[in-house]
Amino acid sequence: METALRAGIAVYNDGHYHAAHDAWEAHWLDLESGTGDEVLLHGLIQFTAAVHHAHGRNWEGAVGLAESARDYLADLPADYRGCNVGAARRFLAALAADPELVERRRPLSLSHEGTILTLSDCSPAEIAVAATVLADEWGYDEGVVERAGEYALTGAERDRTGTPFRALLRDFVAGDAKNRDIAYQRLRQRVDRRDSTIADVEGLFE
Repeated sequence: METALRAGIAVYNDGHYHAAHDAWEAHWLDLESGTGDEVLLHGLIQFTAAVHHAHGRNWEGAVGLAESARDYLADLPADYRGCNVGAARRFLAALAADPELVERRRPLSLSHEGTILTLSDCSPAEIAVAATVLADEWGYDEGVVERAGEYALTGAERDRTGTPFRALLRDFVAGDAKNRDIAYQRLRQRVDRRDSTIADVEGLFE
């Protein structure tokens, strides 16, 4: 739960309002309806959707989602799971009353344990989640980035050139479009090489 929660918060705080929900959705779908964690993630998904629609000037959609998200979060403690739920409720009320406020100032930043998380704050596991959802958002092969995350987290961090998967994943999520392309191409090459090496070893025992 915490890895998905923190990854989504960081993606959102870095301005990727649409992509943030994907960090939470898979975990949310596995939770029992009505539990605190399910309600939190459901509310946060709708929170980010409201902000996304407001930025797209879909005022009606933003208002409806802001009201729905506030309803989901209404009964949670103000600091549930270390998140600034109370502040989120207040922001959602303001957004529902005036969706154009996002054109005058940045939307509320989400925090965890008192810290406004960004992608630069994320652990390797959180970066792996964030990179996968951002790959999908940006039109890259999600499977390649997901595999790179798996290799980064299972200890297979360095290929023969000495380039760490973890560093490339960080470059991918943090770079501008040009550097992102370079990081992705290097990730794809190294994932292909690692996949091939693993397939060769497995074939020895068939």
